[in-house]
Parts: sequence; structure tokens; C-alpha cells
Amino acid sequence: MKLDLSQFSDIDFDNIGGWPRQVKAVFAGFLALIVLVGGYFFFMSDAIDVLNAEQDKEIQLREDFANKYRLAANLKLYREQLVVLEAQFAELLKMLPSENEMPGLLDDLTFVATDAGLKIRSIDWESEIQRDFYTEFPIKMSVEGGYHELGSMVSGVAKLPRIVSLHDFAIKRDKDDNLVMDILAKTYRFREGVELTQTTKGKK
Repeated sequence: MKLDLSQFSDIDFDNIGGWPRQVKAVFAGFLALIVLVGGYFFFMSDAIDVLNAEQDKEIQLREDFANKYRLAANLKLYREQLVVLEAQFAELLKMLPSENEMPGLLDDLTFVATDAGLKIRSIDWESEIQRDFYTEFPIKMSVEGGYHELGSMVSGVAKLPRIVSLHDFAIKRDKDDNLVMDILAKTYRFREGVELTQTTKGKK
């Protein structure tokens, strides 16, 4: 049906019932369009936002599931690795001196130094230092000798059955042109009753 534009030239909004059929149809279509657009912005847009949020949530849940699935699939391997790590940790603990062995460490260091041909100027305990799950025991040493003797001592300390680390090397010549090495040796003892897993988790 051809649209007669002349019918829109003189529209009386106070007498809508008397409008021509074509005018009523166009006006009804225009109102329907307004209702659809308004409904979309007032209702559909919120629903679409909710849908998008749920889709994003679904993606995140899928990723979480995939990560947990991988962990579950490797759980047996993780447990086996944990057993190995616990065994290695137990071996390391055995290499730490017990409380009864602490005084003997000075004797061990003295023997290593003198066996290497060095003269001991001084050796003494420093104040202990509390760490997260272990206690650090510093030993300050000063020895005198040649380069080869100094190297032999360092090698001898590394071969001790208990863990002793060497720090803060300082080598100088005294007034008699002798080599003097000041060194800080450290040994360690595990703090009984400390939860290792809790202290390590706190550093992650």
C-alpha cells in the first residue's frame, strides 16, 4: 500500500481516534520502536552485563579447574618428591652440630688450621644469631701463614663432617711481612619445635 504523505500534513493530537488509518499505523510503529529501544536500555542491557559477567566467571572457573586437575594428576609425583626432600633435609640436619658437639668445633677448626701449617692468633665464639628456623653461631678467627697454607685450611674446613661456612675473608701483611687472614666461620643448629613449613610459607 502506497503511503500518502498528505495525511500527515494536518494531524490533530487532540483527536487521535480520527486520524487516518495510515497515520495510526505509522504512529503505532513509531511507539513500538520507542518501546523496544527503551526496553533494551532499561532491561536488556542489564541482562547482557550479567551474562558477560557470568561468561567471564565461567572462563575463570575453567582455568581454576584446569590448574587443580593438573595438580591432582601430579599429586603422586609431588608426594614422591616430598619424600625425597624430607630425606635430604634429614641428612642435612645430621650435618649440623648438636649442642654437645658445639664446643668441639673450636678444636676441629684449631686442628684444621694447625694441620695446614698456620699459626692461630685468635679464635673465639661471637654472639649467636637467631634466624627463622635455625640459630647461627659465628666464630671469629685470625691465622698467620702462607697462601698455600691458607688455601689448605679452607679446603680442610669444607671437609669437616659438620657444616661450617667461611665468610668475610680479609688478608693482610703484618709488620713482619707475614700474611694474616681474619675470617668469620659460621655453623648452624636447627631450632627444635619450630614449624619449618610455616616459616618457609611466610617467605613466598
